[in-house]
Amino acid sequence: MTVTFTGDVLLGRGVGQLIDTYGVDYPFIQVGETLRNSNITAINLETSVSTRGIPAEKQFTFRSDPKTLQGVVNAGVDVVSLANNHTLDYGMDALLDTFDHLKSYNIAYTGAGNNEEEAFSAYYKEVNGKKIAIIGISRVLPEVSWAAKGDKPGIANAYQNEPMMTYVKKAAEQSDYLMVMIHWNRERQDYPESYAREMGKAFIDAGASAVIGSHSHSLMGIEEYKGCPIYYSLGNFIFTDSASPKGSETMIVQVTLDNGEISSSLKPTKIVKGQPQFMDESYNQAIISKLNQLSYNVKIDGKGAVSYLQ
Repeated sequence: MTVTFTGDVLLGRGVGQLIDTYGVDYPFIQVGETLRNSNITAINLETSVSTRGIPAEKQFTFRSDPKTLQGVVNAGVDVVSLANNHTLDYGMDALLDTFDHLKSYNIAYTGAGNNEEEAFSAYYKEVNGKKIAIIGISRVLPEVSWAAKGDKPGIANAYQNEPMMTYVKKAAEQSDYLMVMIHWNRERQDYPESYAREMGKAFIDAGASAVIGSHSHSLMGIEEYKGCPIYYSLGNFIFTDSASPKGSETMIVQVTLDNGEISSSLKPTKIVKGQPQFMDESYNQAIISKLNQLSYNVKIDGKGAVSYLQ
């Protein structure tokens, strides 16, 4: 069984203009076949999806046209994480619209909801008789009011261990394999914060089989813990042009689950005009070399397969 992950996906701003020009499939043209060739594909949707709302008072606010979700469907994406620092950029109305639009396109979501319990609810799918769960959580929120609490809508937040860990353990107990998608760390950095290394291991201690990070807009390394991979950041995936070269470096990660054994591999890609593309072998080896330097106790071979160092 394979579960495929990507980093941050923005379908508005410059990418939205490209979609208006070239169609809803434009961002995924080069990578769609790879995303579809998986039992489950999950992305971090770094935007609200609505035509309503007032932009928050922050440097960057993202909102994407509902029609762009057709491209997500066509690319074979099953579930999106909404646990990030942009899904409430246009207020609560736009967040609630995002839920409705995702449902109308039959795209599952995790990481946000109409109340705390819904926000922390995992996505479940049975594959080959095994139940796989994916839960989205964010350690990056612009303000406390964005967090779902009690009956208040919002984002599943990771600023306190509880109630987060209770929900993570519940999802682990109700599935054979749990993947945690976590928005964390600092932007444009190469290495994770110390809290992230502790939290990633805590997720695995709580029953997770893999941890997939986002937010930094840059690639970070990989760490193995108890036979499970922690990817600290997959970087951007579908995004506007970045002033930093780091912003265009990205990868597709595939986690393979086989009778309790967990392995993973990666495919380097590069964002060119809002579109992740496979590049030549020299680019691939440069990204793999960089990731080997940034990683902790793993080795990535020339084909992107990740092995654990003893």
